[in-house]
Amino acid sequence: MLPNLDIDQLKTFLAIADVGNFTRAADEVNKTQSAVSMQMKRLEEVLGRPLFARDGRGSRFTNDGERLIEYARRIVSLSDEAVSAFTKPEITGTVRFGTPDDYADIFLPEVLARFNRTHPLVTVDVECYSSAVLSDRVQRSELDLSIVTFYGDRNGEPVRREELVWAMSARHSLHLLEELPLAVSHTGCIWRKLVVEALEGANRKYRIAYSSPNSSTLNAAVIQGLAIAAMPEICLRPGMRVLTEADGFPKLGVFDIGLIRKPGKLSSAGEALARHVQEGLGSQRLMLAAE
Repeated sequence: MLPNLDIDQLKTFLAIADVGNFTRAADEVNKTQSAVSMQMKRLEEVLGRPLFARDGRGSRFTNDGERLIEYARRIVSLSDEAVSAFTKPEITGTVRFGTPDDYADIFLPEVLARFNRTHPLVTVDVECYSSAVLSDRVQRSELDLSIVTFYGDRNGEPVRREELVWAMSARHSLHLLEELPLAVSHTGCIWRKLVVEALEGANRKYRIAYSSPNSSTLNAAVIQGLAIAAMPEICLRPGMRVLTEADGFPKLGVFDIGLIRKPGKLSSAGEALARHVQEGLGSQRLMLAAE
């Protein structure tokens, strides 16, 4: 029979992963440093693998330690979710929630499914617009909270960082054309601006072949080999390939994805959904780099 993983040990393990060392992790979990070390030794014994390696006067994660981080986050999150479902009072109400459609089918299914399991009496009204429109609607309190794309604007809660990449159908060679056909969003979209500036800076000819605020339309144009588009790396679909500097395409840079809230205090339902959204965004592996 396989041994069981201890939730408390996993929480300590994640504290080490989040703060970077045993000493600060001990403060985070309210334990002595020796207790933290003992917990990690027991965790290694259960798994039969070393999770830490000496690195000068400190320690670093081994490859197995790095692998465990994602498993630990999922186990601890599910444990907390189960306990919350039975111990917290029922929350009711309606939350008006916004997201760009680029992220809707990537983040929302898991986030809303988990939220419904723990808060089945809360109604979530979802609206999809561009980040600029969503920011205005949240500021006017027409929405309670929203996922948005940040470009230097930190008036919110950035959660993860993504790279903007060039995407093309893996079955076609549009990048070899003298004039590149592009699929872009509406005028005023920051990604469209970055694409145009990058191509003009590289002296590459282009034409706007498809223009739509709907990401599904742009994705379809890319997958069918009709155009090249810029999109977050996490939004790549099967059948797409990334064009790099080796293909003659300049880097487009990185941006943050995060959460904004309406002015004033959110309802209990809104705060609960905000926590689920933050966890859902952050668990998709590419975490926001510390600055």
